Amino acid sequence: MTSTHAPIIQMQGIEKHFGSVIALAGVSVDIYPGECHCLLGDNGAGKSTFIKTMSGVHKPTKGEILFEGRPMHFSDPRDAISAGIATVYQDLAMIPLMSVSRNFFMGNEPIRRLGPLKLFDHDYANRVTMEEMRKMGINLRGPDQAVGTLSGGERQTVAIARAVHFGAKVLILDEPTSALGVRQTANVLATIDKVRKQDIAVVFITHNVRHALAVGDRFTVLNRGQTLGTAQRGQITPDELQDMMAGGQELVALEDSLGGTV
Repeated sequence: MTSTHAPIIQMQGIEKHFGSVIALAGVSVDIYPGECHCLLGDNGAGKSTFIKTMSGVHKPTKGEILFEGRPMHFSDPRDAISAGIATVYQDLAMIPLMSVSRNFFMGNEPIRRLGPLKLFDHDYANRVTMEEMRKMGINLRGPDQAVGTLSGGERQTVAIARAVHFGAKVLILDEPTSALGVRQTANVLATIDKVRKQDIAVVFITHNVRHALAVGDRFTVLNRGQTLGTAQRGQITPDELQDMMAGGQELVALEDSLGGTV
């Protein structure tokens, strides 16, 4: 899939230093609406630092972030969220014993007035939650069902649906399939596809090449804080992508030194 849109986010020459440690060393990536851009790399490659810089958690040491063509300087994650950049982390920021609808509206509570009192509007919250979850292919027993009773994939879908409902233009997903079984992973990948079809940009962070290739339109590999390259779907094979993630020439050299046992 090749986008006809202009990039919604352009990360240009991004560097991030933590004292003497260089976590990102000049990373440049364009993110397009209606596409799933997979960011791959092994542990320590710089994926987490990169998405935290994109989402306002970290300020870049050098480089520039353009959002919808304009330079952006996020002072904190709230700035990024207000602009339309939502991040779903692995912990999902949910309270297991709280209902799905209360978790869905946590931080954005709908209010109805009863005289001088301001009350949580359960009817509105329940109706919207059920509707949004149905759109994502999840049939709840009811909006009062505790989040903790949902599967891991269903909880991921709640978090994704919540971000989309509250206006995400860019959805960053941090390893959403890492702890899931095959069926739950399939459900999350299907949800990503639904989001992409709403012309929302999806940034999918993963170390799983198969999961990336299932939904990805573009693939960027990070290694030690640097970009090893970006390819579109159809331009790279699974083996090539896996080889880039594994270190490419470094892995070949190690394999030679160990007699071809890697």
